[in-house]
Amino acid sequence: MNAPGTVLVVDDDAAIRTVVAAALRREGHGVTTAASISELRRALGGGLPDVLVTDVGLPDGNGLDLVASLMAEHPALPVIVFSAQNTLATAVRATEVGAFDYLPKPFDLDVLTAAVRGAIAKGRRGPLDLPDAEAGAGTPLIGRSPAMQEVYRVIARVVSNDLTVLISGESGTGKELVAKAVHDLGPRRRAPFVALNMAAIPRELIEAELFGHERGAFTGAAARVAGKFEQAAGGTLFLDEIGDMPMDAQTRLLRVLQSGEFTTVGGARTIRADVRIVAATNKDLGALVQAGQFREDLFYRLNVVPIALPSLRERRQDVALLARHFLDRAAEDGLPRKQLDRDAVAVLEGYDWPGNVRELENLMRRIAALSRDEWIDAEAIRRALGESSQQPLARDPGIEAAVRARLERIAIEEPRALGDGSLYDRIIGEVERPLIEAMLARHQHNQLRAARALGINRNTLRKRLDTLGIDASGNRPDGAN
Repeated sequence: MNAPGTVLVVDDDAAIRTVVAAALRREGHGVTTAASISELRRALGGGLPDVLVTDVGLPDGNGLDLVASLMAEHPALPVIVFSAQNTLATAVRATEVGAFDYLPKPFDLDVLTAAVRGAIAKGRRGPLDLPDAEAGAGTPLIGRSPAMQEVYRVIARVVSNDLTVLISGESGTGKELVAKAVHDLGPRRRAPFVALNMAAIPRELIEAELFGHERGAFTGAAARVAGKFEQAAGGTLFLDEIGDMPMDAQTRLLRVLQSGEFTTVGGARTIRADVRIVAATNKDLGALVQAGQFREDLFYRLNVVPIALPSLRERRQDVALLARHFLDRAAEDGLPRKQLDRDAVAVLEGYDWPGNVRELENLMRRIAALSRDEWIDAEAIRRALGESSQQPLARDPGIEAAVRARLERIAIEEPRALGDGSLYDRIIGEVERPLIEAMLARHQHNQLRAARALGINRNTLRKRLDTLGIDASGNRPDGAN
């Protein structure tokens, strides 16, 4: 165990001072407490502690402003900040002013004591080169739950460097918003942020999308086209649904990450890849590695800084905050302003949100557009949730782009197929297999639950499994197409 040190604890709440001081003294540290900035200044007159632990909200000033001034006076003093203002802006600002660590209230005492040990053992890190506090204030990330606080802490620690980030989470949890926050708060924020969804691009076109192609590189390549790596030069390249990347493209991406260079499809000139990579997935990449469907070396190259986004059902205390935010945004877009009563909030917090934050946003916009009443009650929410399962899904631009790209490919390679009457069955057949396989995987290969989710009879699902050559575990028999 590291040698104990001296700690100065600053908080205007006497109960918090007492509890924190007791926990630190059990670790062997010498502890002094203060209730305000003026008391802190007097305490510092007797000598610097090994670690300062301070709240942000103090009666005679802001703790973050205090940290900034202390860093100018005592640059070697490690400071740990905690706050009830649990936003990404607060986490980023705390890191910006030079705090050794940031803890959202309420915090675990074991986490605090571990942070103090780390501060004493490792000493203070230098201030990070981050944008000013206002840059974090406009972030679209919303939530004060412990799970989101951990996300904020990780973001705050990585925005100033170029480490590769891998964001995992269910569909609709906001993975692209996190990627955008990493970009917007970092030194590359004035350069492009370019996103590419691997699931929306035909497998045979992914390399051309990533690296670009030269004229004549393949049938239909009438001109040179810059790929996403070139388009994102100097900025951030966001690779969404990385788990859907085919193995041959994985190999080429790995080479780029290792060498920092690439060539276009059909090209010979080496191009420098000056981008930060942020990847995202709603799949278990570790399981894909074990199954031989994702390269292990690429996984480790991408998983340098993992950020796990919680589902909305894992952060229910954020539901009301998010719902009100979406209603406010709908009003800013010209829809009637709506308010939620307490019973309505209770219904929202009790719902499981299979579509996560995206589903909540769509529900709030629909209520804003269709409800006649300003105040939304529980019955209106129940009615809207019941209707949502019957509503047609909004058109997905990614799916539309994939279908158009597939048709263009067929038109180039098999132009006769466009007029032989087989096109509908062919495209539906190509979609049906991955749809059924995905639903089986989502429901742990329980055929009854998968059939219900698909809206078909269990016997119908069994027949389709036999026809398509998919067994009950989701594996294809040898030789199946």
